Amino acid sequence: MACVSRRLGAAIVMAGALALVAGCTSPSQTTANAAMVNPGADRSATYPDITARVQAATAQMSNEEAAKISARVSALGAQRRAGTISEAEYRRLMAEMDALAANHGADTLKEIEN
Repeated sequence: MACVSRRLGAAIVMAGALALVAGCTSPSQTTANAAMVNPGADRSATYPDITARVQAATAQMSNEEAAKISARVSALGAQRRAGTISEAEYRRLMAEMDALAANHGADTLKEIEN
């Protein structure tokens, strides 16, 4: 049993060493090979750098903002159930919030593009 585990351990070490050696190439050799194969392959002036850090165009809604909007909608529903606001006022406020929801994405995109 001990002999089998030693053999297995040796095989794992050898496989790891082979994988390590197989992955080793010098950058200058790789660059030289790429230049020999296709000299037009370097498109660094044409394509954007996809390795650069990406910055958000706008800030995400915070948890506090989401809670505030949720509380506003809940309060509006409670006022409607209690009868403290008229049906017309409730529908006007709901239409206002629906319009904000429908147009917010497009408005934000226009703001980002300008």
